[in-house]
Amino acid sequence: MRTDHSPAPRRAAADDLPPAGDAPADEELPATEDVRATADVRATEDLLAAELVHRYGSPLYVYDLDRVARAAADLRAALPEQARLYYSLKANPHPELVRTLRLAGCRPEICSTGELAAALAAGFTGADCLYGGPGKTAQELREALAAGVRAFSVESPADLRRVGAEARALGVTARCLLRINGTGAGAGVGLRMTGGASQFGHDIADGLPDLAEFTVDGTELCGLHFFPLTNAADPQGLLAEAVASIRTAAALEAHWGLPLRMLDLGGGFACPYAAPGERPRYHGLRAPLTAALDEHLPGWRGRLELAFESGRYLVGDSGRLICTVTEVKESRGTTYGVLDSGINHLGGLSGVGRLPSLRAEPLRLAGPPRLAGPGSAPADGVTATRRVALVGPLCTPADVISRAAETVPPQAGALLAVPNVGAYGATASLLGFLSRPAPAEVTVRDGRVVSSDRLTLRREPLPGRPATDHRPAGPRPAGPHPTDHHPTDHHPTDTRS
Repeated sequence: MRTDHSPAPRRAAADDLPPAGDAPADEELPATEDVRATADVRATEDLLAAELVHRYGSPLYVYDLDRVARAAADLRAALPEQARLYYSLKANPHPELVRTLRLAGCRPEICSTGELAAALAAGFTGADCLYGGPGKTAQELREALAAGVRAFSVESPADLRRVGAEARALGVTARCLLRINGTGAGAGVGLRMTGGASQFGHDIADGLPDLAEFTVDGTELCGLHFFPLTNAADPQGLLAEAVASIRTAAALEAHWGLPLRMLDLGGGFACPYAAPGERPRYHGLRAPLTAALDEHLPGWRGRLELAFESGRYLVGDSGRLICTVTEVKESRGTTYGVLDSGINHLGGLSGVGRLPSLRAEPLRLAGPPRLAGPGSAPADGVTATRRVALVGPLCTPADVISRAAETVPPQAGALLAVPNVGAYGATASLLGFLSRPAPAEVTVRDGRVVSSDRLTLRREPLPGRPATDHRPAGPRPAGPHPTDHHPTDHHPTDTRS
């Protein structure tokens, strides 16, 4: 339950959407390199997606929980056998995805009280959570500690002091990891978190810190946290960064003379985003990682909790955004496909240079694709493609899904799918912009619907403190002053359910 008072996303009940019956069965096929078998799986998924649009409307996200469970199993198999795996809820806090990962043995890594609420709703306890992120406020620390959270990743001595102050006020001890901004190994990444000037972690570029800086009543410094990169371009680069972190951890342990009891080596595990592709399997990580731990932290198995984190790898390939073409139009030599979904539903982070151009493909439904007009299919029957600008419904020129998608020009009414958007989809987008509805979100397992809901925004009145009256002294006209605050008065468009 949210206890802050900002306009907050709320997940509507399934009753807010059309009733869910049994969806067509989604036959499970064994993993194979055969292209035909892969195409058959995708065709089956496309038929299910079309049925879900018929029942719940467009646009909608579809999350395959079986894919989530497989990703967790694959990543566990790639890491040292004793490692604990944390799921970073910022990738997607949908309760069914979080619940699936709890059943797969993961724990939650969270950075807000909203993510804490999502973890608790999925069946975790506060004691299961690792709470991180820069700029933690006293209020959120109080809420987290009151909910039973005891493990925190801290970014600086000041961050540790804030945690300690709130822990002392509640009469508890917080176990803290110090996040380190090390030198890194220079791996190719989607986004570097540390290894240079950064708001993340305690910078050790000028030397190792004094343990006295991190001795704070109400806290216990029990380990180190590294997260140098995200979405690593190659497995060898990912391995090099992890080994560099292990070496730094060993140097700090020796410098402090304080045995580490937990070491979080972060993540960086990649997955395609909003484009076709398969996530890597990282078969070559376990042995060299284990060897590096044995070399630099001897005896680690009996004394050290080893942890890794992942968001996109665990849920990225589980999600697809299904949307509908509302209109196809030509303008000065450019074909535009106007969709019922845009940056308000996907790709909101592209505005800060975080995301590439997105890809949308026609669903493989019975019969040939519907083309934009006569003459679009060549005589040999091979479906022709052309460049189409796919744009959303928002009244802004920034609402562009893809400026030059190579695709079959669709007719109005055609369904398109954006693949690999289980991570950084709906909740990483501009859901409040232009006040359009959020997309439906449907989870499936074995081809059957598990849940159906959507996020909504609502405005909550603030109780506040007694106001200070800054109006001039003297007689006042009858009736309310224009600056008087009436928390129960809301504009009709601000009331959301």
